[in-house]
Amino acid sequence: MNGSSPEAVVIGASAGALEALSLILPTLPADFGLPLFIVVHVPPDRESLLAELFGAKCRIKVREAEDKEPVHGGTVYFAPADYHLLVEPDKSLSLSNEEPVLYSRPSLDVLFESAADAYGPGLIGIVLTGANQDGARGLKAIAEAGGAAIVQNPLGAYAAAMPEAAIAEVPGAKVLSLHEIADYLQGVGKA
Repeated sequence: MNGSSPEAVVIGASAGALEALSLILPTLPADFGLPLFIVVHVPPDRESLLAELFGAKCRIKVREAEDKEPVHGGTVYFAPADYHLLVEPDKSLSLSNEEPVLYSRPSLDVLFESAADAYGPGLIGIVLTGANQDGARGLKAIAEAGGAAIVQNPLGAYAAAMPEAAIAEVPGAKVLSLHEIADYLQGVGKA
């Protein structure tokens, strides 16, 4: 981060996402001030229960993102199943059913790239466990916009392919364990 204060966080995960997010999101304090946008690869034919599940575990608000919804701090927005989640330049959300990217809809890359355009150096991008390359290109866009790039240490990941691809694309990314990511977010998210 180039001396910019953080304004938003994007997180992407696939295989092993539930366990990884369970070590991060419930640790965030009730006064966490940033919005968090999260893409998890879920089967398109299944309703995502992530918002419900984490809403019960977290001290901050958790919801499934809705089209044209304005963004509020201290809220976790999960991409709904089978929709890309994008952040618009006016800091509202939009949902798209355009083609899957790397066989995935929602796609990390789509969310990360749109959020990098909206928030620039105020964005923190985090790639967690997963079994494909989705997120690597998006994390690079965040780093190029001056934002912070963070990757879960592949050694501790349930599926290492996604973090490894992100590190290959953004060699300067901070590589942290899940506990270190949770500590980092607690430090930057004070309201």
